[in-house]
Amino acid sequence: MPTILRVIDLYRDREYFRQLLKIGLPITFQQFVFSLLNMVGVVMIGQKGEVAVAAAGLANQVYFLYSLILFGIASGAAMFTAQLWGKRDIPNLRKVLSLSLTLSLAVALIFLGLAQLIPVQILELFSEDTQVITLGSQYLRLFSGSFVFFAITFSYALVLRSTGDVKMPMAVSVSALSLNVLLSFGLIFGKLGLPEMGVLGAALALLISRIVECITLLALTYYKRSPVAAALRELLQFDPHFMVKVLKPVLPVALNELLWAAGITAYNVVYARISTEAIAAMNIVSTVDNLALTLFIGITNATTVLVGNRIGAGEDEEAFRYGARSTGLSTVLALLVGGLILLARNPVLALYKVSPDVIQYAHRVMLILASFLWVRAQNMTLIVGAFRGGGDTRFALFLDGFIIWMLGVPLAFLGGFVFHLPVYWVYLLVMSEEATKYILSLPRFFSRKWIHDLAQTVSV
Repeated sequence: MPTILRVIDLYRDREYFRQLLKIGLPITFQQFVFSLLNMVGVVMIGQKGEVAVAAAGLANQVYFLYSLILFGIASGAAMFTAQLWGKRDIPNLRKVLSLSLTLSLAVALIFLGLAQLIPVQILELFSEDTQVITLGSQYLRLFSGSFVFFAITFSYALVLRSTGDVKMPMAVSVSALSLNVLLSFGLIFGKLGLPEMGVLGAALALLISRIVECITLLALTYYKRSPVAAALRELLQFDPHFMVKVLKPVLPVALNELLWAAGITAYNVVYARISTEAIAAMNIVSTVDNLALTLFIGITNATTVLVGNRIGAGEDEEAFRYGARSTGLSTVLALLVGGLILLARNPVLALYKVSPDVIQYAHRVMLILASFLWVRAQNMTLIVGAFRGGGDTRFALFLDGFIIWMLGVPLAFLGGFVFHLPVYWVYLLVMSEEATKYILSLPRFFSRKWIHDLAQTVSV
């Protein structure tokens, strides 16, 4: 059969698109609202100047590292729960939730302790600007109180998604984010009868909204008697034999996210050390980047669930076809979104009251971002979507966790500290990591070696 006909045949499956929309659309909408409201928040902080933008941005690097470790734990757990849900094995699904909660809360307490005890020392790793460090440490100490609540919310939300229940976590998250923006407006500028706190108002708004989000999600989960609504005795049970079986593939996912997040943090150390203007530009671009990736986060998360469900049901070939469809779809859509970024650069950057240097840096970085978006989208869909959904966590760890340290970080440090390149050239060097992952991930996918039945290992 000619290649074009095989491609057309691949996308004739209406059930795939129905399931993709059912799972992916709410996640995409949630991520879009999150990124859009986050962008609004950065614009509001940006009215206070580039020091405020840099301070909040650096403090949020700690949150970024923390949230990605949580994502590693929770998505590793969701790998199992997606396949267990395919078998309708609810008792073991709740055991996995219990383990995910335990690990996530342990990480939350560690990060909370560090943020409360040594915030200045942490931010000194990123910047030498005393104004940025002072303001950023106050911001970090205040909003770190949200870490424990976010750990609980995130664990429940990802397991809920793996069972196909994406609307409830989405509704709760979007409501909490809307509350966050409303409170940020009031607390940053002293509106709505609230005190004017400047950038610290954004931190307090985040703390309050995370608490509300956690309480609301738990209340709805147990009120609706979701399959995820484990009893307290189920959450407290300890089965070492079961734990070892689950942790064996989950730990590579957590390590993957830790190494990748640490690598991204290292990139930001380089950007921040170049200049305050450079890190301010990168913080502005990151809001656009997050907005651009929302569609692909939805497709990726849906692919993880769909692939996992098919493998759990014993349909390996269908799992492969689902992965192939999602990969092609992500690539085409990313080319379109990249074009939109190029068209929107000037209007978006006009929203910020920052120096001309910051605008110039951001303008050039956005050109590179748009050019490489299709590569990054395909990498996300294959590595986080197909490979994790198929339980191939070790190869995903190599691609996502090690290549960044073998190639991306060394090139960033050389560009920033040895050759003293502008931030946009350093960002271009960083993209070599994505290009390498792209080249290595395709042969692995077509080999089908990434398909593993994880649910079978804990159900017997």
